[in-house]
Amino acid sequence: MASVLHGSARTTPRVRAELQASKESTRTLAARYGVNPKTVAKWKKRTSTVDAPMGPRDPHSTVLTEVEEAMIVEFRRRTLLPLDDVLGGLREAIPKLTRSALHRCLQRYGISRLPRSEENAVKRGRFTETKIGYIHIDSCELRLTEGKLHMFLAIDRVSKLTYVEFHEAADTSTGPAFLSGVVAAFPYRIHTVLTDNGVPFADLPKNRNGPTARLRGHRFDRVCREHRIEHRLTKPYHPWTNGQAERMNRTIKDATVKTFHYDTLDSLKAHVLAFVAAYNFAKHLKALRWRTPFEAICDAWTKDPLPFNINPHHLIAGPNS
Repeated sequence: MASVLHGSARTTPRVRAELQASKESTRTLAARYGVNPKTVAKWKKRTSTVDAPMGPRDPHSTVLTEVEEAMIVEFRRRTLLPLDDVLGGLREAIPKLTRSALHRCLQRYGISRLPRSEENAVKRGRFTETKIGYIHIDSCELRLTEGKLHMFLAIDRVSKLTYVEFHEAADTSTGPAFLSGVVAAFPYRIHTVLTDNGVPFADLPKNRNGPTARLRGHRFDRVCREHRIEHRLTKPYHPWTNGQAERMNRTIKDATVKTFHYDTLDSLKAHVLAFVAAYNFAKHLKALRWRTPFEAICDAWTKDPLPFNINPHHLIAGPNS
């Protein structure tokens, strides 16, 4: 492979080799090749025809300190996260960190490229572009020694705003009750709801087309019609279709029941609600361009307040709340 010449080079590797092999004087060679005598003397002293590396001999950042660079390198090596995820994870610890400064730091330490996985990467699809008010709803069980709780969760596809409730059972009455709570909690109008085929949200597929089911309808669908919400169901036995809610369920479990021990169900409820509040108001998400869900809905309200029922700035907790 041919070497790349410096942009201001006046000689080629062939000319440099001829200068090194020649016994003639420096002045004579300079006149013959039309270069400066200093250039001839420089190449006569060298044993290679390759340009010397440019730039500082000891590269270092003018923005980051040695301690901050060590933090970045250790964080990258332990997490193996992509560049943007590393930037998001270290923004609070290193406020002056920029994307370009981070990339240069990783290049200096030879870790700018992540190792390729031996397994074939799964091709991830993207959601169809939609406006704020498309809600994913799901439920899961939280188990303790004292008993179990059914946690119902709703998350907006666009703003990532999350709302949870706890119920003792997951039946045909708790699903509609939860949807009513979601409508009251979200500061904007909900136009679409996506759920799985569970009993709280729909009749079982085998009974859905029967005369009784068609006549009475499911209570969840009644609440949807009351609030002019379109109810969509995932394909049976395809839970990944509602993956956004499934993933948020797992995130909450990883931060609570899979990490801590709770003496009572009330302490579990309090911790989950505190985690969701922190997620909505303090968690900077890559999908939102490192904004929080609260900042995302405030930006949406500024652009178009028509879908909103209230000013979302009123949602923030006060000193006495």
